[in-house]
Amino acid sequence: MCSKLGSHGHTILSQISSVHKTSIRSLMRAVQIHRFGGPEVLQVDHIEVPEEKDNEVLVKVERCGINPIDVYTREGGFAILPPLPIVLGKEASGTILRKGKNVSKFKEGDRVYCCLPWNGGYAENLVCSEDNTFLLSDRLSFSQGAGMYVPYFTAYRALVIKCRMQPGEKLLVHGASGAVGIAAVQLAKHKGLCVVGTAGTEAGLEVVRKAGADYVFNHREEDHLRKAHEVTDGKGFDVLLENMAHVNLGNDLMVLSQKARLAVVGSRNEVTIIPRHLIYTEASIVGIKLSANTKEEMQEMGDFLLKGANAGWINPIIDTEFDLDSAKDAHNLIVSNRGARGKLVFRT
Repeated sequence: MCSKLGSHGHTILSQISSVHKTSIRSLMRAVQIHRFGGPEVLQVDHIEVPEEKDNEVLVKVERCGINPIDVYTREGGFAILPPLPIVLGKEASGTILRKGKNVSKFKEGDRVYCCLPWNGGYAENLVCSEDNTFLLSDRLSFSQGAGMYVPYFTAYRALVIKCRMQPGEKLLVHGASGAVGIAAVQLAKHKGLCVVGTAGTEAGLEVVRKAGADYVFNHREEDHLRKAHEVTDGKGFDVLLENMAHVNLGNDLMVLSQKARLAVVGSRNEVTIIPRHLIYTEASIVGIKLSANTKEEMQEMGDFLLKGANAGWINPIIDTEFDLDSAKDAHNLIVSNRGARGKLVFRT
């Protein structure tokens, strides 16, 4: 015969249940830094799987994207730095394991990609707000999904929102063989622009051709801008997307059309320009800050890119996949002089 428990008994059972729940909570592998510095500060730790809040989803990560900004964060290269330790990584893709009670757009088992402005992607699991989670097209692999946020949202913000590119205009993508450059080429071709892309190796040039550029030039050749400018019949480029402003910005200003728009999406150092080139063309230079996107802009981008992926013209190109244990190698490669040829990702 079973006897009833008093309030004390219920309290004990509640405590036992709580302890049991905590004791079976799984650990996950994640790449963390405990101090800022070179690649040697990257380490794989076993940490607790995060718990989702009411407006978040818990995702089993399949792939996570690797980006230059991860290197700059690791180096401590920003005026405002995140608290340590921190799991790096701005983007990832995977499958939803659980969702918070206020999440309505997704269900468990959905294939998604996650936008992580505050990091957390280099891990086997992550939590992401519903607003920063987007459905991954069935036409794309998880590897491609791990290259949706930083490359495509950056290119969209630069070309659509800030530069307001128009059909028939001429665009120069300076550094088109990297993930952002590839995204820019695909977006611009879809919008009806004439696209010129540059790369620094034959393999990179082939990637730019594959992405859909109308003309390709090797930016390691001293006269590449002269050759590119000839494509415009001497009128200059209406829009220019610059990935390496510290190297190219000064010369970029000499190949712009009247009232051109130039978007800077990457720079590793200082640069000197001649302001009279801007006076002559009345061109505009704008910096692109990915985390400045509003909730409405994020949704606009996510909806647009899902349609593009389903239609087949959004097609991220993957370069190399790494294990989490090879994080040092991955960070060395992404800032090397080898030449970009697509997206770098981690597999978990």
